[in-house]
Amino acid sequence: MNYTNLSTKIPLVAPQLPEAIELFQINTPLRLAHFLAQCSHESGDFKLTTENLNYSVKGLMSVFHKYFPNEAIAKQYERQPEKIANKVYASRMGNGSEQSGDGYKFRGRGYIQLTGKDNYKAFGDHIKVDLLATPDLVATKYPLTSAAFFFNKNKLWDICDKGDSIDVVTMVSKRVNGGTIGLEDRIKKFRLYISLIN
Repeated sequence: MNYTNLSTKIPLVAPQLPEAIELFQINTPLRLAHFLAQCSHESGDFKLTTENLNYSVKGLMSVFHKYFPNEAIAKQYERQPEKIANKVYASRMGNGSEQSGDGYKFRGRGYIQLTGKDNYKAFGDHIKVDLLATPDLVATKYPLTSAAFFFNKNKLWDICDKGDSIDVVTMVSKRVNGGTIGLEDRIKKFRLYISLIN
């Protein structure tokens, strides 16, 4: 598989590729193209590695309605990312209570937002790094490898292997995003990466 053309297109990401490819069997052009297309879309072309939780009242009620069912509650958290994360991620994914601070400590990081203490531990165990003690490494050192871990854990390689059709890109997108938000961009990016790799 030839991925040297990627060095000029995504110079910041290319040095991360060998580790992700080796650890998670990204061993075909199809797998790599699907993977990079999703990572690129999810991270704003590989620019974003940490979840943005700076929500307004309206945003909180729209995105996290379960936790902010009315304006009075949302106003107490508006534009306070740490407080928001501690509430919405409390007591799930291995995190402690809202007061524990785990929600913010283990907020989404990496190109496909690794989130929650359990996921940080599982990924850290896989790469033999204590990410519970150093969670910021997911954003700074392992944004691509953590995304590959997500693909592996969610059995996305089997879907990638089905081909290069729009249907397959759609299936991968649904598994990554839970829907088809940004599908046109994901398809466009997939076509770009498959052309660069082949």
